[in-house]
Amino acid sequence: MKKQSLLTSEQIDRVIEMAWEDRTPFDAILLQFGLKEEAVIKLMRSEMKSSSFKMWRARVQGRKTKHLKQRDNTVDRFKCSRQKGISNNKISKR
Repeated sequence: MKKQSLLTSEQIDRVIEMAWEDRTPFDAILLQFGLKEEAVIKLMRSEMKSSSFKMWRARVQGRKTKHLKQRDNTVDRFKCSRQKGISNNKISKR
């Protein structure tokens, strides 16, 4: 498992971005970066302003799409179909 200090600033930015996305489950963050939900929460707390962290926690708590086991079977992708493609923290050109 990667610890927060071993992540680059680009990886930290991407974890934060993924954590904010409604359809991206914590399991996807674990797969890509090796951070469990608790570690993501710690990262968000340390990298965000207090008010932003509280807003994020209120939004994420109890959200079924953030946990694969609670997710409805009709949700079969991590991102919204209207969301632009993202690679290496840059919006991909089509």
